[in-house]
Amino acid sequence: MTAGLWWGARVRADADLLAHALRVRLRLDSASAGGRFFELAAPFALGVTAAYGGIQLMSWYAGVVISPGSTWSHLVTTDLRQGLNVLFLVLMCVGGIVALLGRSRLAAVVGLLGFAADWTVSPGLYDSPLQAVAAVLTAVVIVACPPDRRRRSPVAGAMAAVAWFPSALVLTRGFVISTDYGAWPLLALVLTGVVCYLRPSGLRTLAAMAVASPLFLVHASISL
Repeated sequence: MTAGLWWGARVRADADLLAHALRVRLRLDSASAGGRFFELAAPFALGVTAAYGGIQLMSWYAGVVISPGSTWSHLVTTDLRQGLNVLFLVLMCVGGIVALLGRSRLAAVVGLLGFAADWTVSPGLYDSPLQAVAAVLTAVVIVACPPDRRRRSPVAGAMAAVAWFPSALVLTRGFVISTDYGAWPLLALVLTGVVCYLRPSGLRTLAAMAVASPLFLVHASISL
């Protein structure tokens, strides 16, 4: 089925087949209640993925900038394990943004699973093994959404921006009042949930946000 395709297209096709098999096994088609639930949850999981990846990237960059020596010297001496970790964070951040714009979700899912797998190789780069667990759970939420139920979500995109921006300012020392204690990204998600609760499907949306929140929950538990 994938013969003749270039390797990138082959990987994407194989990933789509695997995701389809998972959804069939769990009976998560577009007509099922589960499929409709993950339709609500997946955009927020993507928003959380993008924001979390961005926050972690800013934390890494801030550490490089404030360290003794030039920024360039730190970048060129970064070892393979740290480089892979940064690569997965970039995939999470950029892939999450791309997926929120209605494009492929593959980069975001690869970033999440790579970030989780990297913990087994470089546990010293992580504050808690729960970060890896949360990344896997988030990837499952994204994959569980049926393809024909995928849609753009300006609300999820706005939530991601609100969660990331103040933390980025703190980490770059551009904001005096610190919100980088873990609670801010989670609070941004909760406030979005409160606003969405006023809609007709408010309770289901709140439940969907809870399913999408593991990365922010772990971030809060580590930082507080």
